[in-house]
Amino acid sequence: MKQRNTVLFIAMSLDGYIADANGGVDWLEGQNPEEGDGNSYDNFIREIDTVVMGWNTYRQIATELSPQQWVYEGLTSYVLTHRKIEKMDGIIFTDESPCGLIQRLRRKPGKDIWICGGASTAGQLMKEGMIDRYHISMIPTLLGSGIRLFDSLKGQTKLKLVRSQVYNGIAELVYERR
Repeated sequence: MKQRNTVLFIAMSLDGYIADANGGVDWLEGQNPEEGDGNSYDNFIREIDTVVMGWNTYRQIATELSPQQWVYEGLTSYVLTHRKIEKMDGIIFTDESPCGLIQRLRRKPGKDIWICGGASTAGQLMKEGMIDRYHISMIPTLLGSGIRLFDSLKGQTKLKLVRSQVYNGIAELVYERR
């Protein structure tokens, strides 16, 4: 059985932020709003069957970005939280640690696992070397402050660039751990 990869698929500002100082993401767009943002998400999502995110990311999706419909319908979604919330259709709320959850999910058959956000969840997995692929879209915006993606890692992580493309001013970079 092929081991499932853990993939961080995320966008960040050119200066390294995944959200502004208030947690907002309304700046996530290319340089020309009329121009498309490529089809990398469509290609990426075909390889995924599981989404992992923290509570803040979940709350932002469910209340601001897509309050009418769960955008990851058809995928198994895990939300890391200490809140006691009953499982919803396709969404599992768990107080398991990010690393423990990923270790458990990797042992199950399936497609790759998407780390959707946020910085705390991704950071814990990065510190333990549990991200196999980094799929980062660099947005042509400088925020100056906000929530950093790469805050405080322990030591170096050597990566290998496996793909890059540019569309609408967005530089999409895909790296794998070496």
